[in-house]
Amino acid sequence: MHSIELFLSPETAASEALIYQAAANSLQISVENISAIRYKKRSIDARRAPVKIRLVLEVYTDTLPEEEISTLYQEVNHAQKKVIIIGCGPAGMFAALRLIEAGVQPILLERGKAVRERRRDLAAINKERMVDEDSNYCFGEGGAGTYSDGKLYTRSGKRGNIDRILKIFTEHGADEAIRFEAHPHIGTNKLPSIVSAMSDTIREKGGLIHFEERVTDFVIKDHKIEAVITQKGNEYQGDSVILATGHSARDIFELLEKKGILIEAKPYALGVRIEHPQQLIDQIQYHCLDRGPYLPPSSYSLVEQVGGRGVFSFCMCPGGIIAPASTAPGEVVVNGWSPSKRNNPYANSGMVVALSEKDFLPYEKYGNLAGMIYQKDIEQKAFKLAGSDLHAPAQRVVDFLNKKTSSAIPQTSYIPGISSVPMDDVLPVEIAKALRGGLQAMGRKMKGYLSEEAVLVGVESRTSSPVRIPRDKETLRHPQITNLFPCGEGAGFAGGIVSAAIDGERCAVACL
Repeated sequence: MHSIELFLSPETAASEALIYQAAANSLQISVENISAIRYKKRSIDARRAPVKIRLVLEVYTDTLPEEEISTLYQEVNHAQKKVIIIGCGPAGMFAALRLIEAGVQPILLERGKAVRERRRDLAAINKERMVDEDSNYCFGEGGAGTYSDGKLYTRSGKRGNIDRILKIFTEHGADEAIRFEAHPHIGTNKLPSIVSAMSDTIREKGGLIHFEERVTDFVIKDHKIEAVITQKGNEYQGDSVILATGHSARDIFELLEKKGILIEAKPYALGVRIEHPQQLIDQIQYHCLDRGPYLPPSSYSLVEQVGGRGVFSFCMCPGGIIAPASTAPGEVVVNGWSPSKRNNPYANSGMVVALSEKDFLPYEKYGNLAGMIYQKDIEQKAFKLAGSDLHAPAQRVVDFLNKKTSSAIPQTSYIPGISSVPMDDVLPVEIAKALRGGLQAMGRKMKGYLSEEAVLVGVESRTSSPVRIPRDKETLRHPQITNLFPCGEGAGFAGGIVSAAIDGERCAVACL
């Protein structure tokens, strides 16, 4: 086996036959001598024109790659040990699968609905402007991950085995390319069926999944959770409890505070979505008028420091849409996603400002929930200023920079609709100031970024949890409740699908 690196034109990299020929040329052998090629990494080098595709390959000339063994799951119908998992997002689902591998029965409690029923509630958000507090873009089978674009890029390699997580996704229907793409992406249109397939595996092996079971109380005795109570009055018992409720489960944070279970206020980032025509971003990034048929819609990543605050792009969605991610009536929250082909005419990205605990001082009477109330107030203000009805406040970027109300705004991908509102009226003064400075600096680096066609849509406020639920570094147990394992984004220990999945697996192993 030979490991090689190739830099190819997009057209050449789109043809398997041409890749084989390029590999043969690199090794100075005949293409007939190549028995197989395994992709290890594929990325785009767009630092200068012409754009190249970088491929890292394993080339086999006298053997074939070893076949991989599929993940092995045990039957857990009659398992003696049971673990309750609160939340059926990436952290909860991967925790459940890891427990089944070890012969432990997971009992998943999910406040939202299964994917099929959840679709109707998402349609109601977009068409009827109705938000179901238990079934929306954040809550339901697969959690926020199901409708979050399916970006799988992470820097969590030191915390767990990223390839293992990606392999499990491919075993449930994801494209094999996610295992070697530099920035792997599944697509919001494909994620629901993959999530459903993972649920099927959990149930087929004896795990239990209960939908529409919102947790409302814990029975605690001798520093252990003896039972979990849901809004239907049902009571569930297990040896341990993995709490994987996601970054938007405000009622869970309030329940923990009420029960005297230790939580901590946590800084996060808050801002807006910025949207451009995808063609404009392609022209900037690929240094050409037309990217052609062999390059994907381009993305970007930007970061600046302004007055001691980080200002950065977040969850960039090429060829995507801006989605309504509110989890309660009377608030506006936006997020972004892309279908697998990324073939929508817009590119959008979160553009957010890092907060600090000082920002929450006016809310200090709320104690550990100060950051959450700060976040909630801004979302409700955005709702009122935009005229209610889930319209989102919007402003041209150039008007925001010039502190001018937009008289007309280009069409956006946000389906519920937009209203012209100055972002200075929506965002706290220091956040708006940092955002303005960050955008100006980014415009100097990325010529054309501050276009007349660029629009800000608010607010992007759920970048991560406003609360951290502490746990021991080694055992991952809560310091007060010995059988409680805070997990994933909602506990403040992950950010994104793969890192949440890794953390779910870690908590499952800790339960064992």
